Amino acid sequence: MKLPWFAAAALLPFCASNALIPVEGQQPIQSPASGASSHENLSDVIAASPLLSLHRAICEIESVSNNELAVGKLIISILEAHNFTIKTQSVPPPHATNSSKPRYNIYAYPDVSKYEGASTEAAIPSPKVLLSSHIDTVPPHIPYSLSLPNKKKSSRKDILISGRGTVDDKACVAVQIQTLLDLLADPDTKLDPSDVALLFVVGEEQTGDGMKHFSASDLYEDTNSDYKAILFGEPTEGKLAAGHKGIFMVSIKAQGKAAHSGYPWLGRSANSMILPALVVLDGLGDIPEDVGGLPRSKKYGKSTVNVGYMQGGVAGNVVPEYATADVTFRLAGGNVDDVKELVTQAIRDVDPDEELELEFSQGYGPVSLDVDVQGFDTITVNYGTDIPNLKVNEGVKRYLYGPGSILVAHGKNEGLTVGDLEEALDGYKKLVMHSLKL
Repeated sequence: MKLPWFAAAALLPFCASNALIPVEGQQPIQSPASGASSHENLSDVIAASPLLSLHRAICEIESVSNNELAVGKLIISILEAHNFTIKTQSVPPPHATNSSKPRYNIYAYPDVSKYEGASTEAAIPSPKVLLSSHIDTVPPHIPYSLSLPNKKKSSRKDILISGRGTVDDKACVAVQIQTLLDLLADPDTKLDPSDVALLFVVGEEQTGDGMKHFSASDLYEDTNSDYKAILFGEPTEGKLAAGHKGIFMVSIKAQGKAAHSGYPWLGRSANSMILPALVVLDGLGDIPEDVGGLPRSKKYGKSTVNVGYMQGGVAGNVVPEYATADVTFRLAGGNVDDVKELVTQAIRDVDPDEELELEFSQGYGPVSLDVDVQGFDTITVNYGTDIPNLKVNEGVKRYLYGPGSILVAHGKNEGLTVGDLEEALDGYKKLVMHSLKL
């Protein structure tokens, strides 16, 4: 198969073997004084490993939400070169954008005809284990880079890989792909290729429309009958997540009357209309639940509030006619209907004439997950995932696991180490093999 130009270079480390190329472990990295630049040596370490090379290849391609096509094409080329069958799903652009760029979910499974002793059924197999991550990132794109920590003896595991998506969520994409390549190439695992599949979705960082589209599709309906477990990839510090907080969102809009700022009584400030509501919502997380605050729980702690977006007015000398704000709640307990009632009442207490327009969206309560696998520490996380967007049959295990920390994701210092990625590869192999025995 002739690969497109953007895939050829990235595939070079993969062509020799599906398994990881052995690299001398935990040896000090060569210093610039010994004859080569530090960057050259760091790049050599990345190039020597299929996992690290794959991670670099997909991180170097910008894939901010709604612009995922290029990285999707690269992933498809890599998987096809490794005997995976690809099913793509076109996902419409979000209603809030005018983008005409195509966007595709990627569902991939091993071509069973390439494996000795495997089933040769023509139908799309129904896997026992599905591994899933998202390929979109938040803006802005930050270029891929390599560096070493400031300490005297640094080993290859300490190499810091930085850039947008290096953690969230292309680390999981790369590790999940390499996990299946390694397991399929290892005869000792006795892995039936029809038992595993990959799902990479778009749009997770915004509305989760990629996963919602897959969940409602005929492809999912036709292939989910034998699921034992779904392994969702997100940064969990290499721990199994016992659950994550829920989410609830409200958009508030105000319409006032424009006027000259020298004569404000001739108009009505939309900003002044909306500010009391934002103040009262901002404090809901600090009020005890039994006296009207947001729900709390022992497992997740307090619910939190983020007044994340505000816009109002056109100039400093004009009374603003329009104002809007978006507020996000991370729910530690309760249910969406009760929180909606609580939030609405808090706003109407300062807006008794109901002049503010409220729009509620994207809500679900806390999500409990499975942690019944030996050898993993556990954690709870405050962020949301695509997990609630995928309908699963009763009894299907849901695991959330991945390398890197959410504390650096979405920031200018997003990054993780070589050791983080390679430890996660071992972790995913354990999760897959455990899930197949359920």
